[in-house]
Amino acid sequence: MHLRTTLCFIVLAAASAASSIAQNPAPEAPSAPQPPAASSAQAAPSAAAPAAPQPFPPVDPANFTATSPTKTTVEEFLNAFWGYDNTRVWQIQAILPTPAAGVSRVLILVKPTTPGPKDQTAQLSFFTLPDGKFLVADTLLPFGAKPFQNYREILQSGATGPSKGGASKAIELVEFSDFECPHCKDAQPIVAKLLADYPTAHFVYQDFPLTQIHSEAQKASAHGYCVTKAGGNDAFFKFSDALFANQAGLTPTTSDDTLKDAETKAGQDPAKIAACAVTPAAKEAIDTSRALGERVGVNQTPTIFVNGRALPLTGIPYETLQKIIEFQAKLDGVPLPPAPPAPASKPAPSLK
Repeated sequence: MHLRTTLCFIVLAAASAASSIAQNPAPEAPSAPQPPAASSAQAAPSAAAPAAPQPFPPVDPANFTATSPTKTTVEEFLNAFWGYDNTRVWQIQAILPTPAAGVSRVLILVKPTTPGPKDQTAQLSFFTLPDGKFLVADTLLPFGAKPFQNYREILQSGATGPSKGGASKAIELVEFSDFECPHCKDAQPIVAKLLADYPTAHFVYQDFPLTQIHSEAQKASAHGYCVTKAGGNDAFFKFSDALFANQAGLTPTTSDDTLKDAETKAGQDPAKIAACAVTPAAKEAIDTSRALGERVGVNQTPTIFVNGRALPLTGIPYETLQKIIEFQAKLDGVPLPPAPPAPASKPAPSLK
């Protein structure tokens, strides 16, 4: 389930190409890097040096007629989403009103910083909503100069699942996961490496069972809740490790034995855990966790939030995940030493 992968690069790339806009000269287009000056022996004394090509065509001030959002807000938003990545440049081409009151259309040009065999400029568009807090491309995304702050605050107070790592929530990683989801199993080594590389980060596990497609997910989550209630965080993560390792046993005919085995490995009494798992309190806890995920836009597992910023936990290179975490920490003004480089003999894995 890699639908959410688009969040890493912002869903704008899925938007269809918009119609062209006017390109009258204006001084707002960023200048391309200037080439090195020619030596006196090479320079022709009577010929002016050619002007450096502009990375984008000029913008037309007449294309900025919407009252909101401002160009500054859009620029801050794009920096929040893309600022970690120095392999692309962009330019805001238009912010236009639409027939819907308060809804504006934003058009952007983006291209890679490295030249290609042909023009690789893409035109992207999205719509901002009247409250200034969300945009719509092919899904609903948070918007604004600090687009992740609202979700960060919601998760800091609402993400109360099993936790480990640093005590401070200055850098908080919240994973929404499903014990029966194969990609969630694949994500476990990634989480372990993140916590090893960033030991001050606070990690929280939140249940998000996909009951429509996973018959045993709700039961497994309820058992995990009861393991935590009985044995605390350490017991939960022992249970979780054992359950993911034997994920193939989560079937209607074998899940009871699989859960018992994981609970025993976590040092818990399977009979007591099974009795707890069928109580209304266990169901309410899992339903609350899932509702929290839905409130912050989770629609697949595994999704991890880095200070409120949603990312797919599998499907992007580990190095990119590191870069985003360190960039988000910088945006939030949180001291976070960069992770040590991977040993030359064991490069950080590319997770696909």
